[in-house]
This record gives sequence, structure tokens and C-alpha cells, in this order.
Amino acid sequence: MLKKSLKQRKSELANTQRQLDILSNGIFQNNELPTFASTLKNINAHPLQPNTVEILQINLGYMCNQVCAHCHVDAGPDRKEIMTKATMQQCLDVLKKSKVHTLDLTGGAPEMNPNFRWFVEEAHKIGVNDFIVRSNLTIIMANKKYNDLPEFFKKHNIHVVSSMPHWTRNKTDQQRGEGVFNASIEALKKLNNVGYGTKESNLKLDLVYNPSGAFLPGDQNSLELDFKKALYDDFGIEFHQLFAITNLPISRFLDYLLASENYEDYMYTLVEAFNPKAVDNVMCKNTISVGWDGFLYDCDFNQMLNLKLKGPMVHIKDFDEELLKNRTIQIAQHCYGCTAGAGSSCQGSVV
Repeated sequence: MLKKSLKQRKSELANTQRQLDILSNGIFQNNELPTFASTLKNINAHPLQPNTVEILQINLGYMCNQVCAHCHVDAGPDRKEIMTKATMQQCLDVLKKSKVHTLDLTGGAPEMNPNFRWFVEEAHKIGVNDFIVRSNLTIIMANKKYNDLPEFFKKHNIHVVSSMPHWTRNKTDQQRGEGVFNASIEALKKLNNVGYGTKESNLKLDLVYNPSGAFLPGDQNSLELDFKKALYDDFGIEFHQLFAITNLPISRFLDYLLASENYEDYMYTLVEAFNPKAVDNVMCKNTISVGWDGFLYDCDFNQMLNLKLKGPMVHIKDFDEELLKNRTIQIAQHCYGCTAGAGSSCQGSVV
């Protein structure tokens, strides 16, 4: 098992390096695509510098009950990378002593980490101002042991952010797998039943939309109205906000772009849609991403490309706010995705 594990890890690292090479150097013979660094230089924004760290986004593991077509984490049931309780404690220690006010738990399916509930309870005791859990919804319906998650979320005043590719069955199942739409609808009903997402409730329920193909998301506000009308009219479901997120050309989505011969066109689309105003609000400015093993990254996307923080501090155990404030943010070609059109972050559009 150890030899197999090491072999798989080497394969994963090789694929990550292959993807990073593609993003760093491009696959264009005529070198027409400008680097993201050169684009930032043109607007006097290079090197990209951070603001104060406000959000700690923690990946509790790559294990997931779904295998979505465009997952940038390449998550699935066979992934064994899981954050340990010891690393979670190091994250809690940081939250106790730092000025970070938002905790953002992600995965895979963060709820599948065996210490997920313990971590939430301990973090709740600290009194984090904004506590986000990014749920794929179907985990609530996947097994009896997860059925009470809505009540658990409510008890700890969790801000639930859930993926929902579309308000129709066909488009959702095409991107996320057969049966995902029905399970997601049932999970949303359970969340509504305990008070999440309703107009008068302070239990925040937001949905995340990302395109199903090689194109940019539409206007976030218009999409939100469409989602709200369709889900309420068809199922009586309510939610607060919709976050529209651009698919970044990494992991499974990059593989899809290359296999479908859409990579060059998509990259040109991102470059042509570059918005200088989005640069000021990209999430790497105020967010630090913590990998399942405790290593630190400027964002969740850099984590998938193994682009660790620049400088002497690379692990959560060495967390230092002053060093973070004075670092230079790691960039590559995928960063065009966060600065195209209205911009994109884990909180949706940034402009």
C-alpha cells in the first residue's frame, strides 16, 4: 500500500508540474498571450502586494462524495488527503492570537473530515465573527450520519455556502453527476426548514454558480434573480445571495480545456476580459489558504498548483501576520480568471 501511495503521489506531483508549466509558459507557438505579470506591470500593479489578512480559508481534505467535471481540487471519494487534528489545533491557535475575523472551511467535502465537528465546535468557542462552511449540499443526503448537518450548522451559526451549478436537473447533473440535482434540492429544503436562507433569517445560505463550459459567467445580479425565481417557483426554496465564479484553468477544468481543444480560446477570452479594477479586490489580497497538511498559499487555486507562499513562512505553525503583510503574492496565468470581467473570488464577483 505504501508503494502504491508513493507512486500515486509522484503521479499527482508530475501532473501538477505539467499544469503549472502550461500555465507559466503557455502552449502557444507564437507567444501572443501576454503573461499575467506583464499585464500587471502595464497598470503599475506588479508585484502584487497583499492587504491585511482577514480570512483564513482552510482545506480540511480532498475527500468528497462527488466527482465534479470541473472541480479545481480534483476531489473525490478516493482522495486520502485529510487534515489531522494536530494541524487543526495549529489553525485554532492562529485564530486565537491573530486579527483574522473570518474562518472559511472547504474541501473536498469538509464535512467528511472525521474531526470536522470537533473543529467547528472549538472554533465556535473562540468566537469567530464570520464562520463559513462550503458544502456541496449532497453530503447532507449522502448518509444518515450527515442528515443532521443543517441543525448542526444552525447551532453554531454557520454561514453555509453551497454549490449549485444550475436550477435545472440536466445542467446540474451533467456537471456534477447523476442524481446530484435531486439530492441538492432535498438538502436545500432541509436547510430552509431549520431557517436557513429565508428573508427574515440571519442564518445565511448562499449559492455558488460556475459555468458548465469554456465561457465566463453572466452578470451575477441577473443570475441571482433567475435562480431565486426558478428555485422558489418550482420547489419553494429560498436563499440569500448567489456567487458567480469563473472557472480557472487548473486541474480537471484545464484537462477539459486541453482535451476539448478550447484552452487557447479560453485563455484569450480571459486575457481580453481583463479588468484592472478587479485587481484591487482579488481574494489573495486579504485571504490565506491553508492546505490539508498545514502549508500556506495565497489562494485555494495556488494550493492546487503547489505554489506555496514566497518567503520564510510556509506552514501554519509559523504563522506571522507581519511577514504575511510584507510578502509578494505568487501569480501565474490562471490569475487571469480572477480578473476577467467583473472579477471572481470565493465570494463571487469583485467589481
